[in-house]
Amino acid sequence: MTHLMDRRCPVLTFSLILFALLATGLSGCASPSTTAVRIATFNTALSRDQEGALHAAFAKGDDAKARLVAEVIQRVRPDIVLLQEVDYDPTGQAYADFQRNYLNVSQNGAQQIHYDYIYAPPVNTGVLADVDLDGDGKITRPNDCYGFGRFDGHYGMVVLSKYPINQDQVLSLREKLWKDLPDNNLPSDYYNANAQSRLRLSSKTHDVVPIQIRKNQYKLWISHPTPPVFDGPEDRNGRRNYDEIGLWLNYLNPAISDSSLSIPHSGLSIKPGDVRPHAQRFIIMGDLNADPNDGESRPNAMNRLLSHEHINNAFTPTSAGAFEAANLQAGANLKHKTDPATDTGDWNDDPSKGSGNLRVDYVLPSKDLNVTGSGVYWPTRDDPYAYLNKASDHHLVWIDIELD
Repeated sequence: MTHLMDRRCPVLTFSLILFALLATGLSGCASPSTTAVRIATFNTALSRDQEGALHAAFAKGDDAKARLVAEVIQRVRPDIVLLQEVDYDPTGQAYADFQRNYLNVSQNGAQQIHYDYIYAPPVNTGVLADVDLDGDGKITRPNDCYGFGRFDGHYGMVVLSKYPINQDQVLSLREKLWKDLPDNNLPSDYYNANAQSRLRLSSKTHDVVPIQIRKNQYKLWISHPTPPVFDGPEDRNGRRNYDEIGLWLNYLNPAISDSSLSIPHSGLSIKPGDVRPHAQRFIIMGDLNADPNDGESRPNAMNRLLSHEHINNAFTPTSAGAFEAANLQAGANLKHKTDPATDTGDWNDDPSKGSGNLRVDYVLPSKDLNVTGSGVYWPTRDDPYAYLNKASDHHLVWIDIELD
């Protein structure tokens, strides 16, 4: 794992942020040791509205946005990275093309990077339901899909890994019904009885992906809940976002029955307060579309997960660039409660049009994992790589975990 020594550390701890803003050319920090593994999530915003358009761009190798995304990955050099908003390809050719034509090619002098293992799950976005969900008397895309999408697999996701992925052991909760989540917030005043009986909870998918790293298995809990906007007074997307995050809480909490969602727990007798076998060596990751305090997500949507007893919350990824951007862009950011250094998404700062910058992307390890470093890749304006902030409206988030 000598490649770890070549990494730039794109962020600083919050205690050094003010120093970073005053210093010039300060953009690096100590590399993690060779006993660490870097795990990242990145909403690339690469999805296209036309089916096959992104796959064609990957095949050609000359897409400007894809080059920027690839360069971010090459600069941060994660060993495992979850990419979101990459349109699903059941053949796998699109991911191979992205690897060959972008990641395997040096972008602006960055060292190329290669991943031997790929996992791309089917998603609910663009998959037509067999029921009229929006009540307009027709079953049409995108509003009558299990997840909003213009074609099957729109806004998909893919895991790239340097370590073996045990795909035959993946647990998918993609088809679990929203109504079956205990204490769910399914809006009965918006969906009719037929729609309520068929609507899936996950807007993309919720998958538990086992990865073998040396002698131990680590599990990635990947998801991309719907944003809590683009709805009406019924707050159907806000409710769904809350419950999609809540699905992981259901999976963590032994006091909740497994039977309603058919979540296996290896047959062991588990009592409230016990640690489930699957609640060890896990990382919850993805664009969860919820800030701990700000934005339009429902109250406590994220904090109940961030404060969970099985989550290692002794650290929070930060960046000098996010802190700088919130202050320079002002607007909606001035009223935010969340520490601006932890922001990961950059949106319209006009309070009448947008939410400003928010923390919505997460890499949350279990309590038993030792985190040795973390960050958000958001270069400051004077950083030579500041142009990479244009790669996406989200910024890559990473943590370093010490291996056993």
